[in-house]
Amino acid sequence: MANSVTSINSQATGDNVLVVNNMKKYFSTKDKDCFVKAIDDISFTVRRNEVVGLVGESGSGKSTTAYSIMGMHSITSGEVIFKGQDISMLAIKRPKSLKREIQIVFQDPGTSLNPQRKIGEIISMPLRVHNIVPRSQTEKRARELLDLVGLPQDCYYKSPRSLGGGEKQLVAIARALTTNPSLMILDEPTSALDVSIQAKIITTLMELREQFDMSYLFITHDMSLMRNIADRIAIMYLGRIMEMAPTADFFEKPQHPYTKMLVSSIPVVLQEEEDLKPVQVESQGEIPSPVNVPPGCRFNTRCPEKFESCLVDEPQMVKVFPDHYVSCHMHDPRT
Repeated sequence: MANSVTSINSQATGDNVLVVNNMKKYFSTKDKDCFVKAIDDISFTVRRNEVVGLVGESGSGKSTTAYSIMGMHSITSGEVIFKGQDISMLAIKRPKSLKREIQIVFQDPGTSLNPQRKIGEIISMPLRVHNIVPRSQTEKRARELLDLVGLPQDCYYKSPRSLGGGEKQLVAIARALTTNPSLMILDEPTSALDVSIQAKIITTLMELREQFDMSYLFITHDMSLMRNIADRIAIMYLGRIMEMAPTADFFEKPQHPYTKMLVSSIPVVLQEEEDLKPVQVESQGEIPSPVNVPPGCRFNTRCPEKFESCLVDEPQMVKVFPDHYVSCHMHDPRT
């Protein structure tokens, strides 16, 4: 098909739970003329009952994206639309109804659980605050949620200090489920855990998604994990989305040199998997500072395939296949 300059959201439908349009988040520095461009004009959607993986190296802006959607940061410009409602300006004080609908699970459960409270209290509090069930039914529902995430009932009277990292994360997931959210943002929920525990957490999350009819925005640097659980993947670099595609396309026919670099570096076991990987792409150097983003394509300082336009002009998002978008001059029909 002929490539065309377009927005990732140009075919947004009523199935979208979340629509992010041209979102920017700049942080000021001591120098009034300089800004940290943590998010620099990104657009994407999350559909009903879908898992979207937002992937990138450290400093790419993926966690800032999560916090901005949650309202923990006020965005610099753009739109965050949830179920048809623009919630961009509701960062400071969001109505309870919106807080119920969007929940987040953080990377480190140890810092997100109050060590002074028992697990039963931690899970029961949002049930009471949001009037999810009658007060007489609060403990019963909290115990049901413990069962749903696979925690034993004796956890109800334990403190977070007495639990392991995986158990703490399951408590955080149970707490997020209390409000029956439509969208759950998962900010690297397994990266701080042992490999043996990660699989249990992921299995539990995927089962709960079906049971609660939720959508997930999964923030991670783990490409192999996204290959197994995501419906679509967006890859971020220095505050921008470089490529977004259905998972199979993302791994089998990556279009951006950055995507090719990351996909080609994933370790595999079988020769058949090795044969499907793109030719190894070697980057050249380190990620630049988000305070001093290179002109043109921001990946040009590391790209082995760059040419003159890459050093001057920011590439536009181009549709290369159905539901597959890339921001690269090699695919821009205007280049």
